[in-house]
Amino acid sequence: MKLLYCIALFVLLSPASFAQQTDTRYFELRIYYCHPGKLNNLIERFTNHTTRIFEKHGMTNIGYWLPVNNADSALYYVLAYPSKEARDASWKAFGADPEWKQVAAKSEENGKILTKITSVFMTAAAISPIIKASRQGADRTFELRTYTCLPGKLPTLLTRFKDHTLKLFEKHGMTNVAYWTTVEKDSTQPKLVYILAHRSEEAGKKSFDAFRADPAWIAARDASEKDGKIVEKIESIITKPLTFSAIR
Repeated sequence: MKLLYCIALFVLLSPASFAQQTDTRYFELRIYYCHPGKLNNLIERFTNHTTRIFEKHGMTNIGYWLPVNNADSALYYVLAYPSKEARDASWKAFGADPEWKQVAAKSEENGKILTKITSVFMTAAAISPIIKASRQGADRTFELRTYTCLPGKLPTLLTRFKDHTLKLFEKHGMTNVAYWTTVEKDSTQPKLVYILAHRSEEAGKKSFDAFRADPAWIAARDASEKDGKIVEKIESIITKPLTFSAIR
């Protein structure tokens, strides 16, 4: 009996069992667009103040990135919260924080920094690894990809990723960092948003070329699309992490 208990405990604590855990947090992808010449001011404010004040109010800094081709002077970042209600309470407290008000006013003495803020609310997809800090010796290149599916096709896409795509990405040298589905305000179908890590931008291009030519991928794609195409649109943004990003 004791032996059976030990075996059961081993199974429960094995890496495979941990892989089945689901990240239940509420996530927000925020994109800040800056006035010309103000991006460095924004980065300085985040570096010295904002990320710390976020944590003070219960927000978890997941990652901060700049697009490689950054004509819009944009900064992309992801925060995590215990729930939507916690998110709303945290932002209310952050906005009322005297320290934040002082920092914001000081940083904008010579003019406003931001022209626009975009938010995308998300929950972790069931196929995602637990989303946590991850760094390597050298900063990697990150690719933020957004898939808009044809009506009713998101479950089919997620199944294809779970059964085939994630493993094939890893086979071809790409690292699966995070997978989310968006929380839409209306009844429209959620999008799939995910982040891959590459050794470099060039390495990422080579990995995708090899992935697309892989007979295993071609077979999986064709089988999944026997009843019609799945994806309507794919958007890809190549980014580099900022020095204070928890994921680098």
